[in-house]
Amino acid sequence: MNRVTLFIIAVVCVMGAIGQEPAATTQKVSYGTIESFPQFQSQYIESRGVTVWLPDHYVKGEPCDVLYMHDGQMLFDATSTWNNQEWKVDEVIGRLIAEGKIRRSIVVGLDNTKNRLNDYFPTQCYRYVPEEKRQGVNVDDAKGDQYLQFLVKKVKPFIDARYKPLTGREHTFVMGSSMGELISLYALCEYPQVFGGAVCMSTHLSMNFFNPSFDNESWAAGFRKYVEEKLPAANTCLLYMDRGDVELDGTYAPYQDMMDAMLWGKGWNENHFISLVFKGHKHMETFWAERLDKPFMFLLKR
Repeated sequence: MNRVTLFIIAVVCVMGAIGQEPAATTQKVSYGTIESFPQFQSQYIESRGVTVWLPDHYVKGEPCDVLYMHDGQMLFDATSTWNNQEWKVDEVIGRLIAEGKIRRSIVVGLDNTKNRLNDYFPTQCYRYVPEEKRQGVNVDDAKGDQYLQFLVKKVKPFIDARYKPLTGREHTFVMGSSMGELISLYALCEYPQVFGGAVCMSTHLSMNFFNPSFDNESWAAGFRKYVEEKLPAANTCLLYMDRGDVELDGTYAPYQDMMDAMLWGKGWNENHFISLVFKGHKHMETFWAERLDKPFMFLLKR
């Protein structure tokens, strides 16, 4: 296949994404409006839904920040989720915008799939795990790199072209919980020129998947080493991390403590990095919704 043919295919792929129109959605929001793209195609990874939340009185081209969030089908409407829970993103960010506490922003939710675990796994951290500790683990199953290519090379150009928001890294953020936390931190490391900040809630730094054949301690240590080497220089971006202290979240303490110590030791300050613990909070959307104002204020405060 020659270079001209490749160029034509690339143009067709991009134009196909930019030209699509949103589909009807049954999701209801309390603030703003949403546009839904239920089968967003990509050569990088399997298709999935993309949902875009727009603030009240939004006008195309106004100078909005953009927040990309994983597990997109869990963000806005509990009546459409598998567990009847939601992050209440529209309620929280809509209220904060209405009160003038944060900048006007667009939220882009990327749905997960049945391959969520693989999609959100930080691919390159295997390089920091001793070879004997990776026996039985097929690193080709780790699709974090492909997922981020989908986000950075397909979804972001589509959002930039369709809505014309602010596009600089200081206005572009990524956010998730649990495994979505891992891929958000990974995104900040792999694409520091794209993302100016990451929110990592219920930080699954233990990498414990309750699989006896997977040495989670070695992989958790490997991911810390990866972050230590790859994270942008101290105080050049924003990083929010948190956890609860009950059930699964209660097991994260030693791993978060080691991550915190490493970051503080590298010179991060509280204007650029915070790590919070919420008493009584479990690993659930209802608890993430309860404290969602904290990361929004950290990233988007006027």
